[in-house]
Amino acid sequence: MAGTAIILALASALCYGLGLTLTQFGLRDVPPAAGAAISIPTSTLLFVAAAPIGLAGTTPDWTALPIFAAVGLLFPAAATLITFEANRRLGPVITGSLGNLAPVIAVLLAFVLLGEPLRLGQMLGLAIILAGVIVLTGPRGRQNAGWISWYVLLPLAAAALRGLIQPVIKLGLALWPSPYAAVLVGYVISSAVVVTALRLRTGSWRPAANARGLRWFAGVGICNGLAVLLMYAALARGPVSIVSPLVATYPLVTVVASALARHAVGHQMRVTLGAALTVAGVGLLLVT
Repeated sequence: MAGTAIILALASALCYGLGLTLTQFGLRDVPPAAGAAISIPTSTLLFVAAAPIGLAGTTPDWTALPIFAAVGLLFPAAATLITFEANRRLGPVITGSLGNLAPVIAVLLAFVLLGEPLRLGQMLGLAIILAGVIVLTGPRGRQNAGWISWYVLLPLAAAALRGLIQPVIKLGLALWPSPYAAVLVGYVISSAVVVTALRLRTGSWRPAANARGLRWFAGVGICNGLAVLLMYAALARGPVSIVSPLVATYPLVTVVASALARHAVGHQMRVTLGAALTVAGVGLLLVT
């Protein structure tokens, strides 16, 4: 069971990394809020269309629905909107670095809410993974000045939301062990949130985007939707203390994908060190 959770968590990280890479291309044509109003509803439509297959053989437990719906208000909708605002105020480097605190929050909440043990080897592996991810995404040079702004509360809030939803989803999955039901309900609610936010911001229900931008963010929606489904499936089969740090390795996937797309890697020593730390942390986590 734990082995399956590890594979699912790593597959989730792969999809998250690919989604983030596609986002970099999509943002050339579409503003972030409009991109969210394309990607999240795209995922939702796919989940709704596949619901007869995804929900087949499951026995609903309606007491889990409020949990799944509450998560949908926060993730991916609210977390995405807060992250986009943080990107606008602070830039992607500081936002990404502070967002790496999500696994710490998830593991600590799993200890409090679920009674998951905090083993020394797991904590050390988590710390090494976080160090590797921060090396890959951390600030350089004068970008450090942005850290003194109070806007750092935005990415911290987004990290807290992403960390919170993982043990909470696991509580819901204990009642209704269907990752598909969890992602379906959550994405329906999240779509309503982002589309309503777009309406309040722009006065229109339809995001302003050209055909190329629509295609990019539709791809983002497919990747991110699969990532969330895989993460929930991993959480249904393994502890948060294992799943959350493994999912957090997605920046490594982004670095590799970006390097392949551009046929080059800047700051090679930094990338090598970050990748080595991340892989070492994952290895320690898996043998603990």
